[in-house]
Amino acid sequence: MAMRWGLTIDCANARVVARFWGEALGYVPAPPPPGFATWEAWLDHYDVPAEERDGFASLHDPWGAGPTLSFLAVPEPKTVKNRLHIDIKAGGGRDAVPWEERWPRVQAEVARLTEAGATPLRTDAIDGRPDHVVMADPEGNEFCVV
Repeated sequence: MAMRWGLTIDCANARVVARFWGEALGYVPAPPPPGFATWEAWLDHYDVPAEERDGFASLHDPWGAGPTLSFLAVPEPKTVKNRLHIDIKAGGGRDAVPWEERWPRVQAEVARLTEAGATPLRTDAIDGRPDHVVMADPEGNEFCVV
């Protein structure tokens, strides 16, 4: 049996980064945890200080298929390349979709995500043809569009 899991992303501004990833992945704000009518009630229950209440955000897949995403404000800035990154599989799959169809899909997604606040960093090639684009979210966290 597979384990349910979520991904937490450290950032400086949880709301900004969550907004970007919600748009990028089609995710929506997560409902409050069971037993709480609102996130504010959950924060009150755990005595989270007012100055820390904007320091997190939570998203989920509205269809329930993907992992949850949490965003946590941390004091230290990002300093090096991520050791873990998200691949946005816009092209449909290297083995499933011919390159002539897949690459325009990748390019269209790169354009959409650039408008949403991402920055293209480089295009990587396989066998002499562009294959995927490495991008950065609004706070510099790398991800790929494949």
